[in-house]
Amino acid sequence: MSKKVFIFDDNQDILELCTLILEGAGYETKTSSTSNDIINQVSAYEPDIILMDNWLPDVGGIEATQELKKHPSYKTIPVVYFSANNDIKTLAETAGAESYLSKPFDIDELEAKVVSLIGK
Repeated sequence: MSKKVFIFDDNQDILELCTLILEGAGYETKTSSTSNDIINQVSAYEPDIILMDNWLPDVGGIEATQELKKHPSYKTIPVVYFSANNDIKTLAETAGAESYLSKPFDIDELEAKVVSLIGK
């Protein structure tokens, strides 16, 4: 059974690129342009890993990640925080994410990050 990746980003091009890369590497993907109602979105898909953008409308990536990390069923799902922000490491730590990836990112770097956290 394929590992599942949930990608949160408000940029449609990033969602399509990540989907193309990760599905090509054998993962199932689901995307969302908003992190509103994050618990219900995640519970409906049960991902193995989450890619979370910083700049999301309404509920931002930090708040959404913190909400996930407080939830008993979802706090162990690894979150890779990704942003073009210069201070991505601090943002990821504030959010409680396991890892981070700076935009623009290298295709191999994205795949390697996912593999390192959940395997193939």
